[in-house]
Amino acid sequence: MKKFIKVAAAVAMAASSAFMLASCGGKKQLTVRYLNFKPEVAGVYQELADEYEKETGVKVIVETAANNAYESTLMSKMSTKEAPTLFQINGPRGYANWKSYCADLSNTEIYKHLSDKSLAITSGKGVYGVPYVVEGYGIIYNKALTDKYFALSSKAVPYSSMEEVNNFAKLKAVADDMQKNAKVLGIDGVFASTSLKAGEDWRWQTHLANLPVYYEFKNNNIDLASDATKKIKFQYGKEFQNILDLYLNDSTVDRKAVGTKTVTDSMSEFALEKCVMVQNGNWAWGQVAGVSGNKVLPENVKYLPIYTGVEGEESQGLCIGTENFYCINAKASAEEQKATADFIYWLYSSDFGKNYVTNKLGFIAPFDTFSDSERPTDPLAVEISKWMSKPGITSVAWNFTLFPSQTFKDNFGASLLRYAQGSKSWDDVAADVVSTWEKESNM
Repeated sequence: MKKFIKVAAAVAMAASSAFMLASCGGKKQLTVRYLNFKPEVAGVYQELADEYEKETGVKVIVETAANNAYESTLMSKMSTKEAPTLFQINGPRGYANWKSYCADLSNTEIYKHLSDKSLAITSGKGVYGVPYVVEGYGIIYNKALTDKYFALSSKAVPYSSMEEVNNFAKLKAVADDMQKNAKVLGIDGVFASTSLKAGEDWRWQTHLANLPVYYEFKNNNIDLASDATKKIKFQYGKEFQNILDLYLNDSTVDRKAVGTKTVTDSMSEFALEKCVMVQNGNWAWGQVAGVSGNKVLPENVKYLPIYTGVEGEESQGLCIGTENFYCINAKASAEEQKATADFIYWLYSSDFGKNYVTNKLGFIAPFDTFSDSERPTDPLAVEISKWMSKPGITSVAWNFTLFPSQTFKDNFGASLLRYAQGSKSWDDVAADVVSTWEKESNM
């Protein structure tokens, strides 16, 4: 009986202590809620969530939107008690839609370790979106062939390597002289064919067109989340024309033939060493390595920024961007916001997280927490990381996410084809860009 009384007293005391702890605001388990964008990696994020809870005690709930339903899912979730503490936007337009829910991330560890802070979504002095995976594009060149050129006793330029080429004037001088030495170098032309066949022209009407739009918005201090992006002057159109003409003139094919060329044709020409350079993104390594008879060794695959003649472009890097930015819910409690920021930082700084980011999610992570050995190893991905880490170099952001419509891009591509073939003047191309942009922006 005495034993029973002692046990009962102990139970009562424990219950009383628990009640007192709860009454005094006892610490509850923190929860991070992540609304994932891609169904195909939902399982990977769940494994990460399980490991994080095991290590820290913080629960991470991963919810995944169905394909093509992220915005609608986010909208419905934000109005509930289970609103995500971590979500994503696709760029400045996405921020404009969700800015009241985007907390300032400028003091978070993940932002502090962002290699190129110009890639973040900002407004005023605040940082509201941090890219968590990047891709990039530029001019891919074959170092074996450029070295062969620079070793020529007959070369007409004073440069000894591509490392010295840091603006359009130098690039044009090198490319024009290489073209004159095409037979000696054993190539058909310096640049791969410019694929302007309908449906194959995205490298020009979107990727190349990004540069003049980027510089116009940047140099005019345009707020990318505002309606000011609904009009452009195409004030860097001449610079666009500079590089396009170089691609067309120092090419493997006559400019009148580009309407029949595809991206596959271009990458095959590069792989078979019929050319020295080709504009494309880091995703293109598979297209090169997969060509039957490929002659290009991984160690010879290098990147050069797309120089167009803009003042100050010596400090320009590759076109680096994403449509994937992490945001923390500003409506969540301060404790939940901190817990969410801690989870993101763990994901990109711990050995476990970094291994998953690189090898299971397959990301090029834009953070300095990764060593070279922890990043993707294909040569173009290595080049992307290298250029992002170069001191004094600023990447060109992907402002093509602000292009008004696919119709705009298709019309621009058709105009470029006519220009290349000589049936449309550059002035008419430029005028169409300006008018179609405004029309499509206000549809």
